[in-house]
Amino acid sequence: MRPARLAVVLVAHGSRDPRAAQATEALARAVGDRNHAWDVRASYLDHNGVRPRQVLAAFDAAGHHHAIMVPLLLTAAYHGRVDVPGEITAARADGVRMDVTLAPVLGPVDGHVPPQLLDGLVTRLGRSSDCDALVLAAAGTRSAEARETVEQAATALSVRLGLPCRVAYASAAPPLSGDAVGALRAAGYERIGLASYFLAPGLLWDATVASARDAGVQVVAEPLTDTPALVSLVASRVTAALLRGARPAARVLVRS
Repeated sequence: MRPARLAVVLVAHGSRDPRAAQATEALARAVGDRNHAWDVRASYLDHNGVRPRQVLAAFDAAGHHHAIMVPLLLTAAYHGRVDVPGEITAARADGVRMDVTLAPVLGPVDGHVPPQLLDGLVTRLGRSSDCDALVLAAAGTRSAEARETVEQAATALSVRLGLPCRVAYASAAPPLSGDAVGALRAAGYERIGLASYFLAPGLLWDATVASARDAGVQVVAEPLTDTPALVSLVASRVTAALLRGARPAARVLVRS
Protein backbone atom coordinates (compact mmCIF):
# COMPACT_ATOMS: atom_id res chain seq x y z
CA MET A 1 0.00 0.00 0.00
CA ARG A 2 1.23 3.49 -0.85
CA PRO A 3 2.16 5.49 2.31
CA ALA A 4 -0.27 8.27 3.17
CA ARG A 5 2.35 10.92 3.86
CA LEU A 6 4.59 12.73 1.41
CA ALA A 7 8.28 11.80 1.57
CA VAL A 8 10.45 14.88 2.10
CA VAL A 9 14.25 14.70 2.29
CA LEU A 10 16.14 17.73 3.63
CA VAL A 11 19.80 17.73 2.57
CA ALA A 12 22.31 19.63 4.70
CA HIS A 13 26.01 20.01 4.05
CA GLY A 14 27.05 18.38 7.32
CA SER A 15 29.71 19.43 9.81
CA ARG A 16 32.08 18.06 12.40
CA ASP A 17 30.44 20.49 14.82
CA PRO A 18 27.49 18.76 16.54
CA ARG A 19 25.59 22.05 16.74
CA ALA A 20 25.06 21.94 12.98
CA ALA A 21 23.30 18.57 13.03
CA GLN A 22 21.24 19.65 16.03
CA ALA A 23 20.04 22.69 14.12
CA THR A 24 19.24 20.61 11.03
CA GLU A 25 17.27 18.05 13.02
CA ALA A 26 15.37 20.87 14.75
CA LEU A 27 14.47 22.34 11.36
CA ALA A 28 13.28 18.97 10.06
CA ARG A 29 11.08 18.52 13.14
CA ALA A 30 9.65 22.01 12.79
CA VAL A 31 8.80 21.51 9.10
CA GLY A 32 7.15 18.17 9.91
CA ASP A 33 5.24 19.61 12.88
CA ARG A 34 3.80 22.32 10.65
CA ASN A 35 2.93 19.89 7.85
CA HIS A 36 1.51 16.70 9.30
CA ALA A 37 0.93 15.15 5.88
CA TRP A 38 4.69 15.10 5.27
CA ASP A 39 7.26 12.62 6.51
CA VAL A 40 10.28 14.92 6.82
CA ARG A 41 13.76 13.52 7.36
CA ALA A 42 17.16 15.18 7.56
CA SER A 43 20.24 13.95 5.71
CA TYR A 44 23.84 15.08 5.25
CA LEU A 45 26.32 15.24 2.39
CA ASP A 46 29.40 14.95 4.58
CA HIS A 47 30.68 14.10 8.04
CA ASN A 48 28.48 12.19 10.48
CA GLY A 49 24.86 11.47 9.74
CA VAL A 50 22.63 9.56 7.34
CA ARG A 51 23.24 10.23 3.64
CA PRO A 52 20.44 11.40 1.30
CA ARG A 53 20.71 8.18 -0.71
CA GLN A 54 20.04 6.20 2.48
CA VAL A 55 16.93 8.23 3.27
CA LEU A 56 15.69 7.75 -0.29
CA ALA A 57 16.28 4.01 -0.01
CA ALA A 58 14.31 3.90 3.24
CA PHE A 59 11.39 5.77 1.71
CA ASP A 60 11.49 3.53 -1.35
CA ALA A 61 11.48 0.41 0.80
CA ALA A 62 8.48 1.77 2.70
CA GLY A 63 6.47 1.96 -0.52
CA HIS A 64 6.73 5.64 -1.46
CA HIS A 65 6.44 6.38 -5.18
CA HIS A 66 7.68 9.97 -5.04
CA ALA A 67 9.93 12.10 -2.84
CA ILE A 68 10.75 15.81 -2.71
CA MET A 69 14.39 16.61 -1.96
CA VAL A 70 15.21 20.09 -0.63
CA PRO A 71 18.84 21.24 -0.42
CA LEU A 72 19.43 23.11 2.83
CA LEU A 73 21.87 25.40 1.06
CA LEU A 74 21.81 29.14 0.52
CA THR A 75 23.73 29.12 -2.76
CA ALA A 76 23.76 26.84 -5.78
CA ALA A 77 27.51 26.28 -5.57
CA TYR A 78 29.30 22.95 -6.00
CA HIS A 79 27.32 21.11 -3.33
CA GLY A 80 24.00 22.23 -4.79
CA ARG A 81 24.99 21.68 -8.44
CA VAL A 82 26.92 18.44 -8.11
CA ASP A 83 26.75 16.72 -4.72
CA VAL A 84 22.99 16.84 -4.17
CA PRO A 85 22.03 15.51 -7.64
CA GLY A 86 24.84 12.99 -7.23
CA GLU A 87 23.05 11.51 -4.23
CA ILE A 88 20.02 10.87 -6.41
CA THR A 89 22.21 9.20 -9.00
CA ALA A 90 23.80 7.08 -6.27
CA ALA A 91 20.36 6.09 -4.99
CA ARG A 92 19.40 4.95 -8.49
CA ALA A 93 22.59 2.87 -8.68
CA ASP A 94 21.63 1.30 -5.36
CA GLY A 95 18.27 0.23 -6.80
CA VAL A 96 15.89 2.98 -5.62
CA ARG A 97 12.84 2.93 -7.90
CA MET A 98 10.72 5.94 -6.89
CA ASP A 99 10.68 9.32 -8.60
CA VAL A 100 12.53 12.16 -6.93
CA THR A 101 11.90 15.86 -7.53
CA LEU A 102 14.80 18.11 -6.60
CA ALA A 103 13.75 21.54 -5.31
CA PRO A 104 15.92 24.66 -5.65
CA VAL A 105 18.27 25.82 -2.90
CA LEU A 106 16.91 28.15 -0.22
CA GLY A 107 18.79 31.22 -1.41
CA PRO A 108 17.97 33.48 -4.37
CA VAL A 109 17.03 31.72 -7.61
CA ASP A 110 16.87 33.50 -10.96
CA GLY A 111 17.42 36.81 -9.20
CA HIS A 112 14.48 36.37 -6.83
CA VAL A 113 15.26 36.68 -3.12
CA PRO A 114 12.69 34.68 -1.11
CA PRO A 115 10.82 37.01 1.27
CA GLN A 116 10.95 34.34 3.96
CA LEU A 117 14.75 34.44 3.79
CA LEU A 118 14.71 38.17 4.45
CA ASP A 119 12.17 37.67 7.23
CA GLY A 120 14.50 35.20 8.91
CA LEU A 121 17.53 37.46 8.61
CA VAL A 122 15.61 40.41 10.05
CA THR A 123 14.22 38.30 12.89
CA ARG A 124 17.68 37.10 13.85
CA LEU A 125 19.12 40.62 13.74
CA GLY A 126 16.49 41.82 16.17
CA ARG A 127 18.28 44.98 17.21
CA SER A 128 18.87 46.10 13.62
CA SER A 129 17.12 49.41 14.39
CA ASP A 130 20.12 50.25 16.55
CA CYS A 131 22.56 49.71 13.64
CA ASP A 132 23.69 52.18 11.02
CA ALA A 133 25.23 49.54 8.71
CA LEU A 134 25.29 45.78 8.20
CA VAL A 135 27.61 43.02 7.06
CA LEU A 136 25.98 39.92 5.59
CA ALA A 137 28.42 37.12 6.47
CA ALA A 138 28.28 33.90 4.44
CA ALA A 139 30.33 30.70 4.51
CA GLY A 140 31.98 31.42 1.16
CA THR A 141 32.37 29.81 -2.24
CA ARG A 142 34.72 30.01 -5.21
CA SER A 143 31.73 30.23 -7.56
CA ALA A 144 31.25 33.78 -8.81
CA GLU A 145 27.68 32.94 -9.80
CA ALA A 146 26.90 31.72 -6.29
CA ARG A 147 28.52 34.80 -4.73
CA GLU A 148 26.31 36.95 -6.93
CA THR A 149 23.25 35.47 -5.23
CA VAL A 150 24.70 36.44 -1.84
CA GLU A 151 25.09 39.98 -3.17
CA GLN A 152 21.44 39.86 -4.26
CA ALA A 153 20.41 38.88 -0.74
CA ALA A 154 22.53 41.69 0.73
CA THR A 155 20.96 44.23 -1.61
CA ALA A 156 17.46 43.06 -0.72
CA LEU A 157 18.27 43.18 3.00
CA SER A 158 19.68 46.70 2.56
CA VAL A 159 16.47 47.84 0.88
CA ARG A 160 14.31 46.09 3.48
CA LEU A 161 16.04 47.77 6.45
CA GLY A 162 17.17 50.99 4.83
CA LEU A 163 20.79 50.35 5.81
CA PRO A 164 23.98 49.87 3.80
CA CYS A 165 24.92 46.18 3.70
CA ARG A 166 28.23 44.67 2.62
CA VAL A 167 28.95 41.01 1.95
CA ALA A 168 31.71 39.05 3.70
CA TYR A 169 32.84 35.43 3.64
CA ALA A 170 34.34 33.05 6.17
CA SER A 171 36.37 31.23 3.49
CA ALA A 172 37.08 30.83 -0.25
CA ALA A 173 36.63 34.51 -1.16
CA PRO A 174 37.33 37.95 0.27
CA PRO A 175 36.54 39.97 2.22
CA LEU A 176 36.54 38.48 5.70
CA SER A 177 33.84 39.83 7.97
CA GLY A 178 36.40 41.77 9.98
CA ASP A 179 37.64 43.50 6.83
CA ALA A 180 34.07 44.40 5.85
CA VAL A 181 33.38 45.78 9.33
CA GLY A 182 36.63 47.72 9.19
CA ALA A 183 35.75 49.23 5.82
CA LEU A 184 32.38 50.38 7.13
CA ARG A 185 33.99 51.89 10.22
CA ALA A 186 36.49 53.71 8.01
CA ALA A 187 33.54 55.06 6.04
CA GLY A 188 32.13 56.63 9.21
CA TYR A 189 29.62 54.01 10.38
CA GLU A 190 29.75 53.41 14.12
CA ARG A 191 27.19 50.75 15.03
CA ILE A 192 27.57 47.83 12.67
CA GLY A 193 25.54 44.61 12.75
CA LEU A 194 26.52 41.18 11.48
CA ALA A 195 23.69 39.37 9.67
CA SER A 196 24.35 35.64 9.63
CA TYR A 197 23.86 34.06 6.20
CA PHE A 198 24.23 30.64 7.78
CA LEU A 199 21.59 27.97 8.35
CA ALA A 200 23.38 26.50 11.37
CA PRO A 201 26.26 27.28 13.70
CA GLY A 202 29.63 25.65 13.13
CA LEU A 203 33.33 26.29 12.80
CA LEU A 204 33.02 28.71 9.86
CA TRP A 205 30.31 30.67 11.63
CA ASP A 206 32.49 30.87 14.75
CA ALA A 207 35.38 32.14 12.63
CA THR A 208 33.36 34.85 10.88
CA VAL A 209 31.88 36.04 14.19
CA ALA A 210 35.34 36.19 15.79
CA SER A 211 36.68 38.19 12.85
CA ALA A 212 33.81 40.67 13.04
CA ARG A 213 34.10 41.07 16.80
CA ASP A 214 37.82 41.71 16.56
CA ALA A 215 36.98 44.54 14.16
CA GLY A 216 34.41 46.06 16.53
CA VAL A 217 31.05 44.79 15.31
CA GLN A 218 28.25 45.82 17.67
CA VAL A 219 25.41 43.38 16.92
CA VAL A 220 25.82 39.70 15.99
CA ALA A 221 22.85 37.70 14.68
CA GLU A 222 22.52 33.98 15.21
CA PRO A 223 22.20 31.56 12.25
CA LEU A 224 18.73 31.00 10.82
CA THR A 225 18.37 27.41 12.22
CA ASP A 226 14.65 26.66 12.77
CA THR A 227 13.18 30.15 12.75
CA PRO A 228 9.52 30.20 11.64
CA ALA A 229 10.54 32.09 8.49
CA LEU A 230 13.02 29.39 7.49
CA VAL A 231 10.45 26.68 8.19
CA SER A 232 8.05 28.54 5.92
CA LEU A 233 10.73 28.84 3.21
CA VAL A 234 11.49 25.11 3.27
CA ALA A 235 7.76 24.33 3.14
CA SER A 236 7.32 26.68 0.18
CA ARG A 237 10.04 24.84 -1.75
CA VAL A 238 8.26 21.54 -1.13
CA THR A 239 4.85 22.95 -2.08
CA ALA A 240 6.20 24.54 -5.26
CA ALA A 241 7.77 21.25 -6.29
CA LEU A 242 4.43 19.54 -5.75
CA LEU A 243 2.24 22.10 -7.52
CA ARG A 244 4.38 23.02 -10.48
CA GLY A 245 7.05 20.35 -10.61
CA ALA A 246 10.70 21.25 -11.02
CA ARG A 247 12.11 22.68 -14.23
CA PRO A 248 13.33 20.01 -16.66
CA ALA A 249 16.96 20.51 -15.63
CA ALA A 250 16.10 20.15 -11.95
CA ARG A 251 13.80 17.15 -12.08
CA VAL A 252 15.45 13.78 -11.64
CA LEU A 253 13.52 10.58 -12.12
CA VAL A 254 15.01 7.69 -10.21
CA ARG A 255 13.87 4.39 -11.66
CA SER A 256 15.19 0.89 -11.80
